[in-house]
Amino acid sequence: MNIVVFGAGSLGSLVGGLCAREHRVTLLGREPHIQAVRDSGLHVGGSFDFTTQPAARTDLPDAADLALVTVKAFDTTSAARALANCDLDTVCSLQNGLGNEERLATHLDGVLAGTCTYGARFVEPGRVDCTGIGEIVLGAPDGGDSARAEQVGRALRSAGIETIVTDDMPRRLWTKLAINAGINPTTALARVENGALADEPLAGIASEAARETAHVAREQGIDLGDEAAVAALDAVVEATAANTSSMLQDIDAGRRTEIDAINGAVVDRADDPVAVNRTLAGLVRAWERDR
Repeated sequence: MNIVVFGAGSLGSLVGGLCAREHRVTLLGREPHIQAVRDSGLHVGGSFDFTTQPAARTDLPDAADLALVTVKAFDTTSAARALANCDLDTVCSLQNGLGNEERLATHLDGVLAGTCTYGARFVEPGRVDCTGIGEIVLGAPDGGDSARAEQVGRALRSAGIETIVTDDMPRRLWTKLAINAGINPTTALARVENGALADEPLAGIASEAARETAHVAREQGIDLGDEAAVAALDAVVEATAANTSSMLQDIDAGRRTEIDAINGAVVDRADDPVAVNRTLAGLVRAWERDR
């Protein structure tokens, strides 16, 4: 399969590197990373140890079978407009937050929803580390069976990527949102690794953010219980205890965060008060305004 990865940062480069072991892959990203990949290939370390040779560009190719979108949520609309100029069969979001699929579908056909729990860390231009082997889950954004999703699932599995094709992506997306709503801002504000959320006082804050998210999901017609959301959060905290969350990485680098698409999305969709999510979103937004 001919695959373009739109947003070759840490996660995009990791997924693209894994795919390049089996498929024709083009990484679309920024310099100097792209030039380093052109010159010496992409090295994937951490849980893996291999170097592959994907194509690497700062502009889109004319066509591809599949686009994997891994840009930050606030760049989704720009990505969609750019991808509209590429002849694509399928587009799959592997991003954080809610609303990415809708923004992509405004400009593109064949959009799939996806989640990815592989841990990724950008080491230096031309190198990323896998900080934890997870899985990709994908399917139709509104749920139900999807032949397109099955085809993409087969392609990813053939590259050795743990992949599940599901008919309940709305619930999966809200579960991932509950996990991110608990982990990302809490670790970013406290400046701690994920494992610190296993103990009080941070455990209580993260768990309440997840419960509030589950409550809002039910308001939206999604069957996600409070304890199921907290159990999913706890499982990720345990599995990624030594990891640094993406939002903490952004804050450490002085970059804009995805707070609007995570806790901000919970607040925007809530009918009832969601005090913890509102507070976490406000604190991170205040940090962003300062910088």
